[in-house]
Amino acid sequence: MDLGSGFKIKKGWKDYKILKFLLELTDSKIIPIRYSGKELFLLDQRLLPKKIKWVCIKNASQGIRAISNMIVRGAPAIGITGAFSLVLAARSFLNKKGDLISNLKDAGKQITNARPTAVNLKWAVDRLLSQVDPEFNPKEIVDILEQEALKIWEEDIAANIKMAAFGQKLLPDPVTVLTHCNAGALATGAYGTALGIIRGAKDAGKRIKVFADETRPWLQGARLTAWELLNDNITCQIIIDSAAAFIMQQGLIDAVIVGADRIAANGDVANKIGTYSIALAAKENDIPFYVAAPTSTLDINTPTGKEIPIETRDEKEITYIGKTKIATEGVKALNFAFDITPNNLVTAIITEKGVLRPPFGPAISNACTA
Repeated sequence: MDLGSGFKIKKGWKDYKILKFLLELTDSKIIPIRYSGKELFLLDQRLLPKKIKWVCIKNASQGIRAISNMIVRGAPAIGITGAFSLVLAARSFLNKKGDLISNLKDAGKQITNARPTAVNLKWAVDRLLSQVDPEFNPKEIVDILEQEALKIWEEDIAANIKMAAFGQKLLPDPVTVLTHCNAGALATGAYGTALGIIRGAKDAGKRIKVFADETRPWLQGARLTAWELLNDNITCQIIIDSAAAFIMQQGLIDAVIVGADRIAANGDVANKIGTYSIALAAKENDIPFYVAAPTSTLDINTPTGKEIPIETRDEKEITYIGKTKIATEGVKALNFAFDITPNNLVTAIITEKGVLRPPFGPAISNACTA
């Protein structure tokens, strides 16, 4: 049974029930992850849409490189990959000397540090480590970690579908949505957060059109969001990032929906660089600005956006496009991967537990403890 992206569901694989579960709930067939029980397979998002290539991850070091090198990206997908990377680490420790739990904690730190802004990564690793009991034998620990990683993946898919049901109700019919970066199936376990809501609106019979920012420097909007939407027969046009404000001013946008990599306790949102500018333009043009994210992205331990660590990346991501250098020789580049959108610019945060509205502090606290 083929579930998209050139990779078949295989009976006996540990992901078989999860993918069958997805098929029963939605006709979306884009899933960036497969898990055999011994190896993790990731759809290489650096090569899309020109080439579909699956990368085999056999150990934690390869998982860490896949996260830091952008083979996999998007906070939920990074969290799932981190969880399975810890499972692979645990399996590799079975035949090694040393304390298993201590080795797992060290591996967990290395995995968490691969991309520090996305809180889902630390959340997933901490969740797995919390299941470990010194009384368990090593084989039991591996099995428990594996089951927890599979559970995180399945819960993410279910959360996205619930999010879509809540979020699509906020959209009129017809509706034109602006989105930034890629918060779709490729950024999650499947289905998507922001794009999941767009898919939900389409499934509800609404006439929906999407403008996707190209999203420099990795062009996730032009490469990934457009690829996803066109595969699901959703009308989409890409625009350069700096055109978003003008297109809003022209009255062409009804709503903005973006994902998030971390949401502070007060509702400040860390997302792909450029999100803050879009939120300012949406406010100026009286357009609702929605953030779609699972509760695993809510960080009640970080009071405000000021405390969120912002990843800086290699300047070559700006000075080059692919292998072609575009910048003046010798010029330096500052490459922030994310920015912070203050909570006063956010209309609502859409989660699998419902739509959170200002004041965000109590709403986020309640969502995390419910």
